[in-house]
Amino acid sequence: MKSAKIIGIGKYLPKRVLTNRDLEKMVNTSDEWITTRTGIKERRVADKNEATSDLGLKAALDALKDAKIKARDIDLIITATITPDTQFPSTSSIIQSRLGAKKAACFDISAACSGFVYSLITAQQFIENGAFKNVLVIGAEKLSMAIDWTDRNTCVLFGDGAGAAVVSGSKKPGILSTYMGGDGSLGNLLMVPAGGSRLPASHETIDKKLHYLKMQGNEIFKLAVTAMTDAAKKVLLKAKLNINDIDCLITHQANARIILATGKKLGISPDKIFMNINKYGNTSSASIAIALCEAVRSKRIKRGDIVVLDAFGAGLAWGACVIKW
Repeated sequence: MKSAKIIGIGKYLPKRVLTNRDLEKMVNTSDEWITTRTGIKERRVADKNEATSDLGLKAALDALKDAKIKARDIDLIITATITPDTQFPSTSSIIQSRLGAKKAACFDISAACSGFVYSLITAQQFIENGAFKNVLVIGAEKLSMAIDWTDRNTCVLFGDGAGAAVVSGSKKPGILSTYMGGDGSLGNLLMVPAGGSRLPASHETIDKKLHYLKMQGNEIFKLAVTAMTDAAKKVLLKAKLNINDIDCLITHQANARIILATGKKLGISPDKIFMNINKYGNTSSASIAIALCEAVRSKRIKRGDIVVLDAFGAGLAWGACVIKW
């Protein structure tokens, strides 16, 4: 049976850097407060004329170049995003058109910060059952458009960016095991209340700022650590591996304290945990994709390494996968 393997990776970050010092001039906060509580020093913000598909397209082109294949060779495009260009058509459809990937089917996945992991797992199914040969997986977000920049509790956390991976069939081991979980009863802890069929846009929803992200941070913190610890243990068990076998752990880059607390509960050495949250903040669906790309290109991940990707986000949704790089 052939394995689903990542053969190319890519990323794109907007040029504009928004530092903690910049935020000090916008809201009642400080560099020390943000750094101590989150580990974030700066984040990227897309230009007004940059949409999510623009970010995703550039990451996709980077991944295709790395994989050494053409857009015409892609059979399926999956884009994980909670900030699509439009409600429909899908952001994947827009990227497909601009790539010229004319034979590719395309759809989006909305699993927030777990989106890239969920999309990788979905791609794996299509590869391993023989339906498709090459799948392009993208995680892309323009979260700056969904942030209330007067709310110091949320505006300091998020950034824009995109990451991508080409997943193909291989005789060599690739994605070794996977796990997905969720609890919809807690979805109100992290959400954008308005803009859908429940609360369509109106003067009232705009006046009440219901189109911006709302989060109960303290509750999310505890749930994220527990869920990601459990998810990592489950995928390692399925892969018949243990904590000591991990060469690199990449969790969703939400908060440095969450990442380190998860590592501590797992009993993994901090030097095996990859973090880039200090540079980009929380980029939701793009987070793990960008981190994976940077870890590989900096030689933090080498050929043959065992890598665990571990995510948690709105939904609530969480998941993990073990990859032999």
